[in-house]
Amino acid sequence: MTELIQRRDLDFLLHEWLQIETLNRHHRYSGQDRATYDGVIDAATVLAEEQFLPHAAKLDANEPHFDGERVHLIPEVKAALDAYIEGGFLGTAFDTEYGGLQLPYTIFQAVSALFTAANIGTSGYLFLTGAAANLLRAHGTSAQRKTYMEPMLAGRWFGTMCLSEPQAGSSLGDIKTRATPLPDGGYAISGNKMWISGGEHDLSENIVHHVLARIDGAPAGVKGISLFIVPKYRVNADGSLGAKNGVRLMGLNHKMGYRGTTNTALSFGEQGDCVGELVGAPGQGLACMFHMITTDGSVTLQ
Repeated sequence: MTELIQRRDLDFLLHEWLQIETLNRHHRYSGQDRATYDGVIDAATVLAEEQFLPHAAKLDANEPHFDGERVHLIPEVKAALDAYIEGGFLGTAFDTEYGGLQLPYTIFQAVSALFTAANIGTSGYLFLTGAAANLLRAHGTSAQRKTYMEPMLAGRWFGTMCLSEPQAGSSLGDIKTRATPLPDGGYAISGNKMWISGGEHDLSENIVHHVLARIDGAPAGVKGISLFIVPKYRVNADGSLGAKNGVRLMGLNHKMGYRGTTNTALSFGEQGDCVGELVGAPGQGLACMFHMITTDGSVTLQ
């Protein structure tokens, strides 16, 4: 066993400086105390050291590869992710009504630091998913939260954010991905996205892509950007998975750091129809997406 982060440092920050247990005077955290928080951190420490840390070097030396059909990852990645999900950590800071633990965000950050220190590549899938779920908590409709957020918090589906494009890089005002309105209220999505972390894998039943695109006729620049839910597999009315949704993996990118998190180039609508669902108001896509961007794959809860 090795200390990923000095426990004395965590205890000082949480209890002596922040005095986090005093949050229990607020109704949201009533009934919680230091024993509650220490118990969660203890469990996270054991899981991080036993399931995440041991394969960190192996994952770095054996990054994901694409054989033209599917992406391959070392098996230890899914085993660690499943253990994290089974422990309920995806919902650490989410409301109990959504199946979460409703703990302070500060505790989630302390727990996240442990997993990041143990294995940042494997952890990346989890933090992206939590952030994708939180985006829908803040900006999605009740139906979108039920259909997409809850399966992500349960760990059955994972999430991504799709911003950049090959020709645009970080200049989001220059993105060209299009969203054409459909008669049923959905949108036909077409275009390419680049550097999408977690964009393809077999680690979950479905992948919920949050995609920035322009509705036909939208103004140029960032004011014309809207946000869409584009799942890897379409979702039927009863919540079951339907056909593939026209999202194609064009290839994997190789980058320093996060070597164990697939980094992808994705094509939307190139091979088969690709259907998306608007999140928030038209033209407010970048503002909505900042619920993911500003936390670098973590969850921000007010």
